[in-house]
Amino acid sequence: MAEPFKNLINPALVRASADHLALQAKRLQLDFDAKRFVKVANHGLEALELKARAMQIASALQATLPQPFEAAATLLEAALAPPEAGDAMAGLQGVDQGLRGWICWPVGEFIAREGIPHPQRALQSLHAMTQRFTAEWALRPFIVAHPDTTWPTLARWCLDASPHVRRLASEGSRPRLPWGLQLRELVADPSPTLPLLLALQDDPSEYVRRSVANHLNDIAKDHPALVATWVETHLPQASRERQALLRHASRSLIKAGHAGMLKAWGLGQALRGTAALDLQPPELTLGESLRFTLALQSTAKVPQKLAVDYAVHHVKADGSTRPKVFKGWQLELAPRAQVNLSKQHAIKPITTRRYHAGAHALAVHINGQEVARAAFVLNVPD
Repeated sequence: MAEPFKNLINPALVRASADHLALQAKRLQLDFDAKRFVKVANHGLEALELKARAMQIASALQATLPQPFEAAATLLEAALAPPEAGDAMAGLQGVDQGLRGWICWPVGEFIAREGIPHPQRALQSLHAMTQRFTAEWALRPFIVAHPDTTWPTLARWCLDASPHVRRLASEGSRPRLPWGLQLRELVADPSPTLPLLLALQDDPSEYVRRSVANHLNDIAKDHPALVATWVETHLPQASRERQALLRHASRSLIKAGHAGMLKAWGLGQALRGTAALDLQPPELTLGESLRFTLALQSTAKVPQKLAVDYAVHHVKADGSTRPKVFKGWQLELAPRAQVNLSKQHAIKPITTRRYHAGAHALAVHINGQEVARAAFVLNVPD
């Protein structure tokens, strides 16, 4: 069995980090009670989940780092490992050379808690932290509390030599960042982030471009027309790298069959031809898999660009159904051609969905329009 994710933050990591902080505190002639830090941080730590562990260690830092904030920030920066080279955050499982990896989550949380009255100094620390892990969660309170300071800083970071810093400008300002404070003003109006995304969408780092794509996909959840227009504007004459970014940014709207986004990708036309769906077995038990084949026959005299997705209509507790769309295929169907597409879809227990027995359905969508549907019965053991 794989090691639980929460164990990335563990008592041994706390003790090793305390050693680095104590060493640098002695060098800088600053107060730091390493023994108390370890005691507070590790108290009941192994019973906590990952985020709770990070929050507890941040509280231990609050209780033991020197005052004022300038002194604490200086000590934390002095205890950091050398910055990660390149794009990948490799080797995050140790602090032999200084603080890096998962211990920097609680360090960033400390900066977010104690640095709010000192935004310029705190942002300077986050610039350093993100080169050893990420500061995307810690950045968000500063966007809320100090927008006049933070937005110009993020604009400068778009030009930084480090891809980790450039990525932070995009990732930290995502409206709906997982695990992060939701930026409600940006959910309502994402326009402050658009200049950052424009500056970064052709970044030389794929790591940075992937963040821009995810950011645009976030915006699409609340402003689909804005993102469809963005893609329509920036897709013509786009490089291969920008095309990949825009396609990743488009994924939710393409799956949802958004007409404007489908049109931007040349997928706005309905299928000209026929679609026959074969679904097996007609009855299955939770934990088993559906197998389906889709036979497409073109009646057109020209090629057709097709986005083929499928939706499983799950039964809810009240007997109604709700569709969940899954990615299928993208292809060009030749004139008068026939093609058979096959896929297996597991119906297995997951933590984010409760299954109910009854008559379900699988529907195939081509370019956002349903073209075929078949029913199946799901049995759910007690």
